[in-house]
Amino acid sequence: MGWNRRYALRSYVRSALWIIPLGAYLAAMLALRALNLLDEYLGWTWYWKLELGAAQSALVTIIGATLSFVVFTFSSLLVAIQVASAQLTPRIIATTLLRDNAIRAVVTLLFLTFAFNFGVLARTQTTIPYLLLTIAVVLGCSSIAAFIFLIDYAARLLRPVTIVWLIGEKGLAVIEEVYPSSAKDPLVSTPTRTVVGRPDRTIKHRGRTGIILATDLSALLAEAERTNGVIEFALRIGDFSAVGEPLFFLYGGAASADEQRLRETVALGRERTIEQDATFAFRIIVDIAIKALSKAINDPTTAVLSIDQLHRMLRVVGRRHLHDDVLRDASGEVRVVFRTPNWEDFVQLACREIRIYGAENFQVARRLRAMLEDLLKILPESRRPALREELELLDWSLAQMKFEPRDLAVARTPDLQGLGGSLRA
Repeated sequence: MGWNRRYALRSYVRSALWIIPLGAYLAAMLALRALNLLDEYLGWTWYWKLELGAAQSALVTIIGATLSFVVFTFSSLLVAIQVASAQLTPRIIATTLLRDNAIRAVVTLLFLTFAFNFGVLARTQTTIPYLLLTIAVVLGCSSIAAFIFLIDYAARLLRPVTIVWLIGEKGLAVIEEVYPSSAKDPLVSTPTRTVVGRPDRTIKHRGRTGIILATDLSALLAEAERTNGVIEFALRIGDFSAVGEPLFFLYGGAASADEQRLRETVALGRERTIEQDATFAFRIIVDIAIKALSKAINDPTTAVLSIDQLHRMLRVVGRRHLHDDVLRDASGEVRVVFRTPNWEDFVQLACREIRIYGAENFQVARRLRAMLEDLLKILPESRRPALREELELLDWSLAQMKFEPRDLAVARTPDLQGLGGSLRA
């Protein structure tokens, strides 16, 4: 199995809600056999004896309650997903809700309890297996507690502040992975666009169209070194690739590279994922912000919460070395050209759409200004031109609003809270 297929499989497993509960069901079947043998060996019993009918009734009650919990849980999740995607953005479904470990753990426990109790009931026909019955009761009580926890947890999870915070956490993790080196001015610079020349061979995309999810850069580098040439990846992570479009440009000895091996270094899918896409976390949070600023929803406070996370991520990106678009071998020779977002890409993505849709709102204008002015103070000089440009555009947008002078003065005041925590002395 190629790297791209393994990557797609891992990504699917991480976002599939049914795999772990199915594993719990199988684990319950195996545990029943082992514990049944142990129960027969120990001959363990309770201090007080139960009638067979009472034990069966207790098991039936637990099974019925657990099944109700399962139905209610999945029904609630479906409704919650619909509401959250409508109010925030559909892109949070695969990135947060379906990958949440707490939700998956509760669903797994419910399926484990249901399967285990059903198996115990089948063995409680003539005698009572007290060890199995004890475990069944403990699982039943645990399921009740887990169900109550899930209701509270889901209610907290689906709040906008929690969603944008989780996306921010994932975004920071990806930024640190994609840009592992920190640097200080003047080392911090905008990556240069590498021009290699006319390619000796072009490999085009074939098969299904899709979005570039990830690439195996180490394999690309190894193949370029093996052939003593240069491999240029024609797209960026997050780009859409149609059938027939260039996928690789090969130069020099790389023209003899193994085509199948190169294709296996690229993972494609139907929608973007965060794993290697440093800008996708920004994209999701910006989508949440501009949807909150729509006339139908009109929730500027959610937009302010989104800017909080954008501010947080820009702080980190601004201090990272956004490497040039090349990978070199041990001798320093360019072997792979792989383009990544530069600082201007991040700044424009974080600011432009929110400014266009939200400049007329005091909270958004003030919070944007506070973010830009803070970044101007703390980031190296080479990062500041893009920030100054956004600040000038914000002033221009406010000037077009034709506010009353006193309102315009308020709108131009930086405020980390949006409205209510002015930074002006």
